[in-house]
Amino acid sequence: MSTRRYDKSERVDLSDERIHWDLGSSLSYGEYLQLDKVLQAQSPLTCEHDEMMFIIVHQTSELWLRLFLHELTGVIACVKKDDLDPSFKMLTRISRVQSQLTATWDVLSTMTPADYSLFRNALGRSSGFQSFQYRMLEFMLGNKHPEMVAVHKRDPKAQAALQSALEAPSLYDEVLRLLSRRGYGIPDSHLSRDFTEPYKASKQVAGAWLGVYHNADKDWDLYELAERLVDLDHKFQLWRFHHMKTVERIIGYKPGTGGTGGVSYLAKALELKFFPELWQIRTSM
Repeated sequence: MSTRRYDKSERVDLSDERIHWDLGSSLSYGEYLQLDKVLQAQSPLTCEHDEMMFIIVHQTSELWLRLFLHELTGVIACVKKDDLDPSFKMLTRISRVQSQLTATWDVLSTMTPADYSLFRNALGRSSGFQSFQYRMLEFMLGNKHPEMVAVHKRDPKAQAALQSALEAPSLYDEVLRLLSRRGYGIPDSHLSRDFTEPYKASKQVAGAWLGVYHNADKDWDLYELAERLVDLDHKFQLWRFHHMKTVERIIGYKPGTGGTGGVSYLAKALELKFFPELWQIRTSM
């Protein structure tokens, strides 16, 4: 078997590229992204090989959650202004972010139960259950649980932000207000309510959404928004399912480090829907 040799003629020719070898006063790539901080933020508590992967997967997920929250905040602002066109790009981006979040479970699932057991005890009581960004996301999407705020009492700033989100209308609450302003019959009980409580489905709201679908030519933007919301809800359910199965694969039915039942706790959320009437009316169409 011969070994092929590569000479200079086979390298990429950079002679006609106007590369800035000297950056002058400009920020470098690493400086702009603050990579010195990002790449030094992985501090394993043990010498076990898989702990680095475990940390990076969760840190990456938190970065994607930050973008999710950024885009979701923009969507809510568009709904409040009844200016839906810009929100569709944001919702498309959210859909792509959700795909990335789901894909992280594929990486984590390469860890075996034996691998995880080597460093799990070092985690103590730390758990994804305590993710401030994830809880904020659920509150903004409408899954309100007042008791969840107490988990963050060690961080007063985070606790205050979650309390504010708990008391504020969710994305779906704002969407229903928009439907009402557009002339669709939303009951007063769903326009002015205690927003700290979980949303409860309504036959009148379902009827309003049926009206949107039947008037898609006139209110295309509302119809398009409805479909984007279904997509968001659908992908959130897929994310939850992959989370549950990954946990089951790695720790079986052991309790979670945060004190939950682990798989049994995650299974409870599989049937949760943020926008229930948008699923209910599909049977009626």
